[in-house]
Amino acid sequence: MHAWPASEVPALPGKGRDLRIHDTATGGRVTLAPGPVARLYVCGITPYDATHMGHAATYNAFDLVQRVWLDTKRQVHYVQNVTDVDDPLLERAIRDGIDWVGLAERETALFREDMTALRMLPPQHYIGAVEAIPGIVPLVERLRDSGAAYELDGDIYFSVEADPHFGQVSNYDTELMRHLSAERGGDPDRPGKKNPLDPMLWMAAREGEPSWDGGSLGPGRPGWHIECVAIALDHLGMGFDVQGGGSDLIFPHHEMGASHAQTLTGEFPMAKAYVHAGMVALHGEKMSKSKGNLVFVSKLRRDGVDPAAIRLALLSHRYRDDWEWTDQVLETAVDRLGRWRAAVSRPDGPSADALVEELREALSDDLDTPTALAAVDRWAELQATEGGTDESAPGLVSRAVDALLGVAL
Repeated sequence: MHAWPASEVPALPGKGRDLRIHDTATGGRVTLAPGPVARLYVCGITPYDATHMGHAATYNAFDLVQRVWLDTKRQVHYVQNVTDVDDPLLERAIRDGIDWVGLAERETALFREDMTALRMLPPQHYIGAVEAIPGIVPLVERLRDSGAAYELDGDIYFSVEADPHFGQVSNYDTELMRHLSAERGGDPDRPGKKNPLDPMLWMAAREGEPSWDGGSLGPGRPGWHIECVAIALDHLGMGFDVQGGGSDLIFPHHEMGASHAQTLTGEFPMAKAYVHAGMVALHGEKMSKSKGNLVFVSKLRRDGVDPAAIRLALLSHRYRDDWEWTDQVLETAVDRLGRWRAAVSRPDGPSADALVEELREALSDDLDTPTALAAVDRWAELQATEGGTDESAPGLVSRAVDALLGVAL
């Protein structure tokens, strides 16, 4: 599966700062100081509907992580998956009377278009669950053969008790885990499971549903969590720098994925930091496909909204915060974009050297984008009221905003 085209990231004078970011597993900030190549895995979409603001906010957060790393003169090895076979996708295809493969391909293509428009840096490896199945099967077989997984009516389940570190990503109690498992695709009430929290690794073939050769597992399809584990281990290995996604993936997805990987390899942890973006609400409820309360990136683009304004709307909130999408949020972003573009269109202006360092400091401080935007606002206001004589300043501001915030002026 191919990703989307990369926009050029301008080089800035000097060097950026190492990123201090909130780690869900420890509950505090950690300083990420990768080697020459930083390794990032972000969980991708299940392509049964278009990209909404919740998706965009999540991928924007990890786009910023990459930009901070690039500014420190590191390379970034970024991997993202696409869950292109899963119950919600199959259910939507049946509801709409269309082929599930065609639905997945259509929505994945639209996602690529949205990511390109928003100037999100693409992954080097963009892997679908279906194409990962040949690598998933042997991992499930290894877990089963080691006693870390078991069969139940043809399905294969992972035993959470096989991982002594289980629970150390979310730090949730058992009651909350069980509630979230039921809410987010698990089956804690299925009779015969050793532990209600045990997640499915391999689903035996069901009549009328797609299935693949599972070797000694029999025909079927993979569970959700093992998909990401297989892709991450194959392309990044253990101990990669950041496992990212929305906060709704903390449990069960990232918790289970970590346990799968740690049990398979005997190494801990799977990732050095678990980083999660907040949820975006509309009319007081979390924006989600199941509720249908969605604001789509593609719809805004069709309505003529500049993608740079959409991105500025996302940047106006701290990535970890839950927030609500409103018309005012977008209007403020459109106004800000206009003021910034007017400021950099002049032939000279006040020095921008300090602004570049302010942006670097704000972003290195747990991706503090509201502070970063306020710094550019101050420069633009100074440009409008007093001007300046530095001929290089408008160009430097434009390059810095592009390189660090992903907004083209």
